[in-house]
Amino acid sequence: MNASTTHHATSPKGNLATIGLCLAIALLEGLDLQSAGVAAPRIAKEFGLSVAQMGWAFSAGAIGLLPGAALGGRLADRWGRKRVLMLSVALFGIFSLATAHVWHFESLLTARFLTGLGLGAAMPNLIALCAEAAPERQRNTAVGAMYCGMPFGAALAAVIGIVSPSEAGWRHVFYVGGFGPLLMVPLLGLCLRESAQFVASRVARTATVAASQSASTPSVTHALWREGRTRTTVALWTSYLGTLIVLYFLMNWLPSMVVANGLSRAQAGVAIMMFNIGGGIGAIGIANVMDRFSPRLTVIGMYVGIALSLAGLSSAIGALTMAAGAFFCGLFLVGGQSVLYSMAGQAYPTEVRGTGVGAAVAIGRLGSILGPLIAGQLFALGQSASMLVSSSIPLIVVAAIAALTVVGTFAPRLVAGVAQPGR
Repeated sequence: MNASTTHHATSPKGNLATIGLCLAIALLEGLDLQSAGVAAPRIAKEFGLSVAQMGWAFSAGAIGLLPGAALGGRLADRWGRKRVLMLSVALFGIFSLATAHVWHFESLLTARFLTGLGLGAAMPNLIALCAEAAPERQRNTAVGAMYCGMPFGAALAAVIGIVSPSEAGWRHVFYVGGFGPLLMVPLLGLCLRESAQFVASRVARTATVAASQSASTPSVTHALWREGRTRTTVALWTSYLGTLIVLYFLMNWLPSMVVANGLSRAQAGVAIMMFNIGGGIGAIGIANVMDRFSPRLTVIGMYVGIALSLAGLSSAIGALTMAAGAFFCGLFLVGGQSVLYSMAGQAYPTEVRGTGVGAAVAIGRLGSILGPLIAGQLFALGQSASMLVSSSIPLIVVAAIAALTVVGTFAPRLVAGVAQPGR
């Protein structure tokens, strides 16, 4: 790659286009992830499904996210971020449409699993593209700007569910979640630039290994555990797992908490809306703070905010305090997760960034399965939702310690303002 090509590929206009396109995909991801929950009551009624069967339908999508994230990140280091992202978006668009045309329980499970596979594969590429498009000191903001699309997409799914006019209207949300991604695929092909850092890294690696066959992609073991990355990988996985167990527990059980406190289902809907609005603001806001101020202090502040918000939500009793608690939980939990995604993008060098980010996202998806599952089992044993919220605070403390360990691996470089080669 010559100098003029590098300059063109990393121009500010090209960087903004990359982040804007990734934001649009994240919006569609958030819409699709929330769509199953929005449509669930109508799907259950139409097909005569039990609560347990609907639980499996939710789990099928979540289970697909895990291998999708690991595979999508790995393939990105081999084939490039753009190509894998386009394939991922096409996959979850096709099977979101397929969800609108399922004919029995088994077809529903299959469609949701394959949708989850595409959704999971897209996220590591969105993170890598945004991290590699932005200047060193704006990477957190770039990833946060992309990730704020997720909660806003979820809120959009809720609006589509509310305005759907009939019992058959549950299909509308899947039509939007299907046609939207499919329309984006040719736009990505025309307007999205491959990461200049990825291209430069591939060219450099090809030159380095030319004498010994070819430029093969480093192994998974090398990507995650070699060259001093063991500590970073373990700490990153711990922070993802702890934070996402709590985040997905709230996303799934917040409506039940509101209703259990004697409030109406409409008020539960308001709480979910406030949670997502807070998440969107937090995703861009906390990331921007991290770029402008000390990464270490930002991480401490966001986890203190999570703990205080959880404590406030667990003691909330009225509609107003419940909505406020939901807003701040969304602000700090979703905002904090956007920062964790950005940290993963900075913790690994370019040539293994897709693999490293994909593995971390996959571990986080495990938390998205465990959180609702553990909460459901504890509810069955008679624990209250408020008690579960407050008892999750120690898990947040563990995640905070792990996140601070990750920040320690790259914070000195950010403070010094020196960009290491290949980062």
